[in-house]
Amino acid sequence: MPPTGSDPARMNRKKGDKGFESPRPYKLTHQVVCINNINFQRKSVVGFVELTIFPTVANLNRIKLNSKQCRIYRVRINDLEAAFIYNDPTLEVCHSESKQRNLNYFSNAYAAAVSAVDPDAGNGELCIKVPSELWKHVDELKVLKIHINFSLDQPKGGLHFVVPSVEGSMAERGAHVFSCGYQNSTRFWFPCVDSYSELCTWKLEFTVDAAMVAVSNGDLVETVYTHDMRKKTFHYMLTIPTSASNISLAIGPFEILVDPYMHEVTHFCLPQLLPLLKHTTSYLHEVFEFYEEILTCRYPYSCFKTVFIDEAYVEVAAYASMSIFSTNLLHSAMIIDETPLTRRCLAQSLAQQFFGCFISRMSWSDEWVLKGISGYIYGLWMKKTFGVNEYRHWIKEELDKIVAYELKTGGVLLHPIFGGGKEKDNPAPHPHFSIKHPHTLSWEYYTMFQCKAHLVMRLIENRISMEFMLQVFNKLLSLASTASSQKFQSHMWSQMLVSTSGFLKSISNVSGKDIQPLIKQWVDQSGVVKFYGSFAFNRKRNVLELEIKQDYTSPGTQKYVGPLKVTVQELDGSFNHTLQIEENSLKHDIPCHSKSRRNKKKKIPLMNGEEVDMDLSAMDADSPLLWIRIDPDMAVLRKVDSEQADFMWQYQLRYERDVVAQQEAISALERFPTPASRLALTDVLEQEQCFYRVRMAACFCLAKIANSMVSTWTGPPAMKSLFTRMFCCKTCPNIVKTNNFMSFQSYFLQKTMPVAMALLRDVHNLCPKEVLTFILDLIKYNDNRKNKFSDNYYRAEMIDALANSVTPAVSVNNEVRTLDNLNPDVRLILEEITRFLNMEKLLPSYRHTITVSCLRAIRVLQKNGHVPSDPSLFKSYAEYGHFVDIRIAALEAVVDYTKVDRSYEELQWLLTMVQNDPVPYVRHKILNMLTKNPPFTKSMESPLCNEALVDQLWKLMNSGTSHDWRLRCGAVDLYFTLFGLSRPSCLPLPELGLVLNLKEKKAVLNPTIIPEAIAGNQEAAVNPSSHTQLVGFQNPFSSSQDEEEIDMDTVHDSQAFISHHLNMLERPSTPGLSKYRPANSRSALIPQHSAGCDGTPTTKPQWNMELPRKGTGIHVSVSHLEGKEQPPLEMSVHAAAAAPLSVFGKEPASSKHSEHHHHHHHEHKKKKKKHKHKHKHKHRRDGRERGRGPLAFPSPAGGRSARSPSLSD
Repeated sequence: MPPTGSDPARMNRKKGDKGFESPRPYKLTHQVVCINNINFQRKSVVGFVELTIFPTVANLNRIKLNSKQCRIYRVRINDLEAAFIYNDPTLEVCHSESKQRNLNYFSNAYAAAVSAVDPDAGNGELCIKVPSELWKHVDELKVLKIHINFSLDQPKGGLHFVVPSVEGSMAERGAHVFSCGYQNSTRFWFPCVDSYSELCTWKLEFTVDAAMVAVSNGDLVETVYTHDMRKKTFHYMLTIPTSASNISLAIGPFEILVDPYMHEVTHFCLPQLLPLLKHTTSYLHEVFEFYEEILTCRYPYSCFKTVFIDEAYVEVAAYASMSIFSTNLLHSAMIIDETPLTRRCLAQSLAQQFFGCFISRMSWSDEWVLKGISGYIYGLWMKKTFGVNEYRHWIKEELDKIVAYELKTGGVLLHPIFGGGKEKDNPAPHPHFSIKHPHTLSWEYYTMFQCKAHLVMRLIENRISMEFMLQVFNKLLSLASTASSQKFQSHMWSQMLVSTSGFLKSISNVSGKDIQPLIKQWVDQSGVVKFYGSFAFNRKRNVLELEIKQDYTSPGTQKYVGPLKVTVQELDGSFNHTLQIEENSLKHDIPCHSKSRRNKKKKIPLMNGEEVDMDLSAMDADSPLLWIRIDPDMAVLRKVDSEQADFMWQYQLRYERDVVAQQEAISALERFPTPASRLALTDVLEQEQCFYRVRMAACFCLAKIANSMVSTWTGPPAMKSLFTRMFCCKTCPNIVKTNNFMSFQSYFLQKTMPVAMALLRDVHNLCPKEVLTFILDLIKYNDNRKNKFSDNYYRAEMIDALANSVTPAVSVNNEVRTLDNLNPDVRLILEEITRFLNMEKLLPSYRHTITVSCLRAIRVLQKNGHVPSDPSLFKSYAEYGHFVDIRIAALEAVVDYTKVDRSYEELQWLLTMVQNDPVPYVRHKILNMLTKNPPFTKSMESPLCNEALVDQLWKLMNSGTSHDWRLRCGAVDLYFTLFGLSRPSCLPLPELGLVLNLKEKKAVLNPTIIPEAIAGNQEAAVNPSSHTQLVGFQNPFSSSQDEEEIDMDTVHDSQAFISHHLNMLERPSTPGLSKYRPANSRSALIPQHSAGCDGTPTTKPQWNMELPRKGTGIHVSVSHLEGKEQPPLEMSVHAAAAAPLSVFGKEPASSKHSEHHHHHHHEHKKKKKKHKHKHKHKHRRDGRERGRGPLAFPSPAGGRSARSPSLSD
């Protein structure tokens, strides 16, 4: 069953090519994963995999696979032993000897390391040599079966073991393990082709203790007990072609629940949580029904499994036919706040089953289509479930997030194209990480990327209509399901991969509309639009003169040209106008319909057809305008600042029926603290029909206005009388009624109002006494006995209210704060907090919300100088073993303390935790919080900024986080926040190195000490269009020509391995081990494999560079080469300028792979041209002597010390 008609795979995938051309010289059709031993004590896994592949090129002699941190024992191909090399350049991105510390250098080296093992470029960490006995077999393109035995010991990523340290057997302790990771991370737990574009069918077998359950993808075919009944093996079959990246596993003593509404759906949770599981998942079948209905397509897999586990990597992770959730999403029927959040998680994971798991992507640049579609249909589900208001509020929230992020950081690019010359038009917006690969992205960038993707899908829907949009999705799904059922036609499977061009073609076929301009604007370039709107009413002409300006020069912005909708509410009704925004037109005249009329009392028609009476006394007598809205449907990714009079905002808040408009009005009214604004806000608070989120926002706005009007404010504090009227006893207004949260709208208002009231301040900038008493009374009289819902969130918000009421302490002649001289009000607050904390120890609340609020409140008291600032309480709450929310809240306080008190000790404590904490999510969060609230930044002097810290963070990001992409990118973000792109300012300058330039006979200062110099010529660094010239990571295998001629394609795409000679494959991969056992992946061998690791992903030799970098300089400064190397092709630089390209391809590896200088400079000067082919064999003989020879200069190409062992030894 060889794939028919499949073209020999080539590297060059042209844009717009039909179909999918694999970057790999083979097609994977089936993979077996068998894990036959899992040890929870040792946290180890032993197993094997078997891959069935069909070569697609005749002379396939080596096969590259992905595998990280697995120890590989032996590899057999069709039962013949095969030699292999294992090399992972991402373990240590820059070699430890390198004194380089600038981030530009690191980012380029990291991007190169990642692409050197990227399966989408035909690379991998594991290179297997096809035994020569099989060459004839391969030339006939016959099937190969690759059998790999491997083990994993205490994995640091990919598989996460949770082993509680309590009494009992593993099952009784609730020990479990699950796969996790960011993007394609399956290579962390078994060897595979870890690419979303390589689909195959799967057979998965897991042998576990009899008390455990193994959950994996596909159908459970059978469960077989061993003879002694101690263990059982779960056999899963996944017949739908799936990529390795979508394979997952969860093993634990799970309780099992078959969904009562849909028997093909099964839910799993940890022991004793079954009641919560029942309630939480009872809703899932409705989500299924919704998606199947709008997509007019059945759920693609034969079953679906949800597994709820502890210490989750992310809250929701979707894999083929199963999703892994955090156990913290489970809740009972008494919980209000968590319910919508958990349902949203379930819906999100199901949307990704269709687009993301079933339909995969061709390459990373097509990721936006999958994230966009799954996010878009999730939005439709939200609209149906929670209503249009919630949906529009969500869209506005997401839009505000992406706009703020792009303006702050310079843009998110949805469709990065890595062709020749494309980067010129679209300079990469992100200086400190590469966006060409998912594993180099900052986590925050990736979340914003997903957010932008679904917003852009919504823009496409606006353009072509929802009906066509759903037809396009249906078409993609039906093509994919047809393809997935072709068992033996694996070349058909590429129909299950989506690409940007295929998606766009599908849109134009279905809708007949050209959406190219829209794609060009939002997908092919980054940036958002910034509008400034202002207007004047021309009474004579009865027109509205609207001026719309754009700012397209700030970072993260772009120029918008195209239609823009403006809605004008006049006395006669609401009118929509579409303006054409052009290059330079700013002013737009919009004719008005109604003459201003004061006298005739008529109802005013609104947008939704409602007619209302308005009090028009506030408005301008001459103009019929009530309010104006620019781009009301959010049909552009934009930020709008529009100016209108305060009365217009007030009308808009009261009478506009769109929640987004009301929220805009509320934020605008903060600038107009007048009695009229106060009245408008109070009216909204009292309106039952008004959307609850708008009313919540109005509370905070009212508090701000009251503070601005503090001298003229009359009556009781803002919102107090309102709250009393709504929630307190009629007879005794300071006692709150017993809780009844049946009406969720009033519940949300009831818990928000006191939090906003606590922000009120009197003339002395203190919280009014009566407000504090009022909040303390709410806590005192809180009675939840008759309520069917839990009040834990409500009580937590009351503590937040107490914290909001705290104002800075007034210290009298620097007396030391003790509990005796506490301000009496603060004392009351502290007593409440302490009481709550003690109560929590006895009766913990759901998700410990109250502890979390108490910890935050204590930090507020510390910051305001009421209690001594001390991190020890928070450090004890941050220890492993507490609930994750508590830990995060405590860590946040420690991060803040580190910043305020500039404490080096706490910063060290945090960084130690980043390295050693058992929970990946917590490690990630600490880095994230330090980045958001940094102890210092690159622009300020700080006692914390010292060389040791730089080295520590460098080490963390260089080698300490190689097991978790997300963590490494977090460390890079932090490094960038603290030190910026160039060499950190606190480092001493490197010693001045001299460079002797023999050609010019003069000595020049080592260019290393110009920290910025490197930044300029980095972009040329990795240019895939010329593999052959590239060095460093892009090393072609160099074969010794006399042995065998490798076809050029293999040379091109085998950049990753830096073996200077194919014979290497014949020898044992580690001196002491047999040739089939590579050293442990951590072994010291690895860094030496990769001579290129240390060099920058070197620029193509720049012949016109300034002299000190020209080929023949001899560096005298040893330790500070700092990676500003000369182009490692230096030996044949001059010859090469004229030589045709092919010379490079066949050029032996001497100059590239050397860690020592392979030939003496002087000799080289005389016989420059003659030498070119001679040193081919020479370096094999004398590599060793050379290393100890008199002229042992460290090679600029290797950038390491002369004595480091090299492979040629």
